[in-house]
Amino acid sequence: QVQLVESGGGLVQAGGSLRLSCAASGRTFGTYVMGWFRQAPGKEREFVAAIRWSGGDTYYADSVKGRFTISRDIAKNTVYLQMNSLKPEDTAVYYCAASVRGLGLTRPYNYDYWGQGTQVTVSS
Repeated sequence: QVQLVESGGGLVQAGGSLRLSCAASGRTFGTYVMGWFRQAPGKEREFVAAIRWSGGDTYYADSVKGRFTISRDIAKNTVYLQMNSLKPEDTAVYYCAASVRGLGLTRPYNYDYWGQGTQVTVSS
């Protein structure tokens, strides 16, 4: 069983920055893909970014390219999402997720484990 615990959310002004963390435990993640998704009120959960645990290849939604950076610390079993130049439309609950097979990275249903989410609110 895999446990994912997010932290780092909060309230920030537009143009500001936040760094989210996702601490993973329960097994080794050699072939996994770790992803970040977000869900705003009344909207579907959407892909934000993903990283392959082995190799570190990264993938981003067009809406966050150039502003967000996903990374991982293998020694700490932790994935990060550095968010810069935040906009009010980035306001959402952000979820960390793990995919065993690492296919279809942008689809929530391809992820096997989820964290509880952390709220990010960007004020204008």
